Amino acid sequence: MPTDEQRNSMKFMGVDVIAPEGVLKPRRETETLGNHAVQCLLEFPVDRTLRVIDMCCGSGNLAVAIAARVAHCKVWAADLKSAAMQVAKFNCELNALADRIEVRQGDLFAAFTDDRLEGTIDMIVCNPPYISTSRLDGPKADLLVDEPREAFDGGPFGISVHQRLVREAVAFLKPGGFLLCEFGEGQARQVGTLIARSKAYHPAEFIADANGVPRVAVARRFAPAGEPNGRSTA
Repeated sequence: MPTDEQRNSMKFMGVDVIAPEGVLKPRRETETLGNHAVQCLLEFPVDRTLRVIDMCCGSGNLAVAIAARVAHCKVWAADLKSAAMQVAKFNCELNALADRIEVRQGDLFAAFTDDRLEGTIDMIVCNPPYISTSRLDGPKADLLVDEPREAFDGGPFGISVHQRLVREAVAFLKPGGFLLCEFGEGQARQVGTLIARSKAYHPAEFIADANGVPRVAVARRFAPAGEPNGRSTA
C-alpha cells in the first residue's frame, strides 16, 4: 500500500513535491509562470546571488523548482496558512534545498517583517487566488473539497490579491526587478490595468499557456532617475 506521502506526491517542473489535503495542489498552468521565471533569472549576471520571493507559495512548488533550476539564487517563500508553510518546508528538505529557501507565514509581505528585504529583491513570483467569491460558491465549489478556500478566493472580481500584490511589491523590488504573477482566463486586461495604474512598472508583458491563453503577467519595476538597472546591480 502506498504511504500518505506517496499518494500526495507529484512532479512539478521536474522536481518532486507533496501536496496533501488542505494545501493547494500544483497545477500544470503554473509551470508557465515557473518556466518563464527561470528563463528570466538565467539572463541575469551570475556574479552574485539573486534574491527571489515566492508569494502565496502553497506547497512551495515554485520556490523549490526555481531554486533547483537556478543555482545562484536564494528564495524567500510565504503563505498565509500554517499548513502550507509546513508543507513548503517539507518540500524544501525533500529536495535538499532548505539551505537556500526560507519559508515564512504571514499576510503577503507582512511575512517578511523581520527579514529586511525591502529594496533587495530581483524577482517576485506569485500564484495568487484569482477565482471570484461568487464562482467558488457556485460552479467552482468542487475545488473546495480538499483544498483551502484561501488558495482560490480572489474576492468579488477575482483580483483582490493582485491589487495588493502590485502595490506592495514595489517596496521590495530592486530598480529593474521583476514581478511575475498568474491570473485566471479573461483577467489579462484587468491585471494589465492594475500594473499601469500603479505607475511603478513598465507596461506588462503577457505569457500564454499551452493553449495560447494569456495566464501570466510580467512587469518590471521602473528605475527612478539616478538608480541603476536591477539586472546589472551587484
